[in-house]
Amino acid sequence: MANYYYETISALEEANISRGYINGWASGYLGNPKVEEQRLSEEWEAGYTDGKAHTVEQSAQWKLSS
Repeated sequence: MANYYYETISALEEANISRGYINGWASGYLGNPKVEEQRLSEEWEAGYTDGKAHTVEQSAQWKLSS
């Protein structure tokens, strides 16, 4: 697996981005199927979309307050 994956996950964690976004991003990046409908959240779907596109464009929207 490319370093990009690990570096991006680390950067998202250091930036205090929500766990839901990070999990969605990882799933999208790896090409995993979407989770069940009852488990979908807006933050997970944003991460999934960005992960599939190998970007983090929407991540700032999911920054947790310190």
